[in-house]
Amino acid sequence: MLTLKDFYEVYDQHQDEYFTQVKEFSIGHKYFDFNSRTAILGVINLSIDSWWKHSICYIPEQTIQRAKVLHAQGADIIDLGVEATSKNTARVDELEQQSQLLPILRTLSNQKILTSVETYYPEVASACLKAGANVINYTGHEYSEQMYDVVAEHDAAIIICYVPGKHAREIEFDPNQTQDLISLIYDFLAEEVEKATKRGVTKIMLDPAVGIAYANFYYQHQSKSNRFSDQLKILLGSFRLKKLGFPVFNATPSAMEIFGEELRSAQVFSSVFAALGGSNVIRTHETAKVKAVLDTLRLL
Repeated sequence: MLTLKDFYEVYDQHQDEYFTQVKEFSIGHKYFDFNSRTAILGVINLSIDSWWKHSICYIPEQTIQRAKVLHAQGADIIDLGVEATSKNTARVDELEQQSQLLPILRTLSNQKILTSVETYYPEVASACLKAGANVINYTGHEYSEQMYDVVAEHDAAIIICYVPGKHAREIEFDPNQTQDLISLIYDFLAEEVEKATKRGVTKIMLDPAVGIAYANFYYQHQSKSNRFSDQLKILLGSFRLKKLGFPVFNATPSAMEIFGEELRSAQVFSSVFAALGGSNVIRTHETAKVKAVLDTLRLL
């Protein structure tokens, strides 16, 4: 069982890195003081394949209304995705992604609501940024240089995910390959940061992608509870990625096999680990509850 001693050991082994300051910057009309306040990305899924069913929106009007609600609840940015990241879900081509996203992005941009688009297609990213998106949540690796060129051209922000494969659905990942997953993730992201900055990208967030990689390793993993345990350990240790100079971004993982009917509590629980691990940005389907957690931790 996890104890206070375990938390201390993580800190004690890397305490010189724990208080590392990261770059702060503006996204759209808003300045993000990442070193003093954790930002929240509220999630809206446009894919009917998403297993987080309560966050699915089926028509543009519903999506826009949901975005307003999340914004009012405390989401700094609304994250939109047309294609679910699970390995066995249906693929959505570039044209279909654009047809669904562009009208929504134009409306939300006019209403001064910041948006992020999850995609691995540079063509989709370009069209979305022109339509008013502010951040690209890049869940790919195959077209990195083209994606970085697009982001730099628009002076946009990008979330660079740990994706050891072509994209989120084709990940070559085995959590048993090393005892120190953070070092593995660090080396991958360091290489991507170098490529991105050389191509003119200045606004970067670094995502260990604990949800993507583990979700697609799920069916091969012999112990499902170990999956969630490893995810939480990565959340606790992700402050080590701050040495790369940019904000650390974490998506709060879930564990249906543990939480069962109380699944929606899983992300609230894991947000505590993300916060203690120094996350500068947290992505969640449970905006209001995670904001309450963060507000409470600031009081302590």
